[in-house]
Amino acid sequence: MKKTRYTESQIMSILKQAEDGMSVAELCREHGMSSASFYGWRTKYSDINISAVTRLKELEIENKLLRKMYVEACLRAEMEREATEKRSSFMHHKDE
Repeated sequence: MKKTRYTESQIMSILKQAEDGMSVAELCREHGMSSASFYGWRTKYSDINISAVTRLKELEIENKLLRKMYVEACLRAEMEREATEKRSSFMHHKDE
């Protein structure tokens, strides 16, 4: 997923300013963004309220944590498998 330099709360604030009557051109100039970004955000966040954005962010953080835990578990399993293979190989050669 592409990173943005704006947080969801900043985006919602910018969209709120537009709803309050500030022109898109003025917002873009003030915040250093393109009008395409603004309209993309408006499309993406048009039906989402602040609590939903907060929940979305929480879920993204949880997803990142779960992915990290999965990778760590896979690495641990791989290390255990390699250790078992080495032990088995060592015991096999010792018996010969």
